[in-house]
Amino acid sequence: MHSLPIFVRLKGRNVILVGTGEAANAKRRLLERAEANVVEENEDSSLAIVALEEGAEEATARLRARGILVNTVDRPDLCDFTLPAIVDRDPVVVAIGTGGASAGLAKALRQRLEAILPVTLGQLAKRFAATRSEMRAKWPSAAERRRAIDAALSEDGALDPMRDGSVNGFDDWITGTSEASPGDLTRITLASDDPDNLTLRQARCLAQADAVYHTAQVHPAILHRARADATRIACDAAPDGPFEGLVLFLERT
Repeated sequence: MHSLPIFVRLKGRNVILVGTGEAANAKRRLLERAEANVVEENEDSSLAIVALEEGAEEATARLRARGILVNTVDRPDLCDFTLPAIVDRDPVVVAIGTGGASAGLAKALRQRLEAILPVTLGQLAKRFAATRSEMRAKWPSAAERRRAIDAALSEDGALDPMRDGSVNGFDDWITGTSEASPGDLTRITLASDDPDNLTLRQARCLAQADAVYHTAQVHPAILHRARADATRIACDAAPDGPFEGLVLFLERT
């Protein structure tokens, strides 16, 4: 991974913009959309965008000397951070970055995702935010809540996020009698160290697992596909139950 993707709240914060013209105007519109204060180079800020055809290296050097992180338009070699292509389903934001390798590729992916992601996706996110207390009351432990939410958001689940209008079933889900799925052990035998060779089912299990047991032969690249907060335990054999949540045992042929 060439960069750590982060979302930065810019509302009311200064961001320096150096340059004029079409490229600078496009960046200004993006910053204003994020409710940032767009300021001149001599102002205080932690972030800056340089949109210059000439003098970009000098401007970048000046800003970096002040400890400011800089994005220099069309110069990935001069960028401390890059600006992704964005799919906005407020408050859901999907960002596609290529590390400056190809803005065209990022744009093409954004256009595909725009056509796929339902317009009601943001409404679904807002309902989750508004019912945190109800979910905590219904499923007291974090593991229970995670399993219940995972089941609801799964393909063809009660709140499948890829189904337009799934938010309309939210009240029935939160007040219904649905229970979190019981604990289970899934064994996965890997034939390759390449994560791109994972089957769709295997990739989905890694993304949803609460705990991942694995033999020493399992490549770290595979383990990186697991949820960041999933427990990882190296072992020689599959663990004994009972289990809480989805537990995986990975081994290599």
